[in-house]
Amino acid sequence: MFDELSEKIGAAFSKLRGKGVLTEADIKDGLREVRRVLLEADVSFGLTREFLERVEKKAVGLTALKSVRPEQQLVKIVHEELTAMLGERREGLKLSTVPPTVVLMVGLQGSGKTTTTAKLALRMQKEQRQVRMIAADVYRPAAIDQLETLGKQLNVPVYAERDSTDVVQIVRNGLEVARRERDRIVFIDTAGRLQIDENLMDELRRVKEVARPDEILLIADGMTGQDAVRIAEGFNSALGITGIILTKMDGDARGGAALSVYGATKKPIKYIGVGEKVEALEEFHPDRMAGRILQMGDVLSLVERAQETFDTDAARKLEKKVRKEGMDLNDFLGAMKQIEKLGPLEGILKMIPGVNTKALKQAKMDPRRMKHVEAIVLSMTMAERKKPELMNGSRRLRIAKGSGRTVSEVNRLLDQFRDMQKMMKKVAAGGGRNPFGRG
Repeated sequence: MFDELSEKIGAAFSKLRGKGVLTEADIKDGLREVRRVLLEADVSFGLTREFLERVEKKAVGLTALKSVRPEQQLVKIVHEELTAMLGERREGLKLSTVPPTVVLMVGLQGSGKTTTTAKLALRMQKEQRQVRMIAADVYRPAAIDQLETLGKQLNVPVYAERDSTDVVQIVRNGLEVARRERDRIVFIDTAGRLQIDENLMDELRRVKEVARPDEILLIADGMTGQDAVRIAEGFNSALGITGIILTKMDGDARGGAALSVYGATKKPIKYIGVGEKVEALEEFHPDRMAGRILQMGDVLSLVERAQETFDTDAARKLEKKVRKEGMDLNDFLGAMKQIEKLGPLEGILKMIPGVNTKALKQAKMDPRRMKHVEAIVLSMTMAERKKPELMNGSRRLRIAKGSGRTVSEVNRLLDQFRDMQKMMKKVAAGGGRNPFGRG
């Protein structure tokens, strides 16, 4: 996400390092490069111009402070203006004081609307809210099947009528069931089209009139750049959307849609889709996202993700065992699996301040690495996992053959295990916090 944009903005600021004071000419040179980068990222010309004018107004005349260099002050100004460009502050789902909260999910076909509906339902369910989904897309083949399959997978009830094409009546009936069952939140998955047309908008207006939604969320493909902005403006004009969810952001190197859509509509980006898994939906924080773009990291989001994904009970058991008996390779594999739940390692590292995204690309981290680790550990006997010191040359060769890996990979894994073993001993000896849990 934003890799190319982040690298190029970082390069533009690097040219200003070492200056005791930033002149108007320095600022113009630096911002000229930023302007080119934003336009290449598919940010609209008008928004780019307004953004740079605000930055330039604040930046001219910056002098070196006691502990802050001028280019660092400029980065701070750009961070503030990027945050404003992205929406200023986090805006979550607005919940009705009288349940159920009704959320109308709209968007074009292919934007990931049905999957995102399920992702958002899962997120609300995790917050201890009773949710339901209504299948109101009666046109796309298998749309109802897809939603029902996702509902079963997540244990979220789905209201559907397979023999009816009256979308308005389906929604009306589904809401009656939701009220009767005392659901807290209802998500309505509506039909999309390949493009905006009057028939689609007319149907959505009629659904809106019946459902009286608390939220109308536009699901837009983040990889479509300025098209996402045009689509958002069209839906907003016809329906009055209340927020936006950008999908496929894990595959968008440019980021133009995220940088433009709020400025064009003044409607907040509420969530972003960052993968195909049902858990791959993140809250959108403008200030944190600006920090990621400027390679300042996003530690808060990393901590929140860890708290959401780690198995706290398993972490406590591991901590107790390590303090009492020490760590073995079974424990090591369990810990690695906990870390794997956070997502690809490259994505985790990008959330740590100061990590160079270009260097990460050159490192070429193998996403299958965890599978290789698992294969190696599972090729060991239980005695070898309990006592890695038993590993001699012939045992290592046997494990390498059994796992389909090389002896050097087995050796590297054992080295990594010893490093983690040392770290865990220090944590246990110092009474420190368990690095795999909340407390």
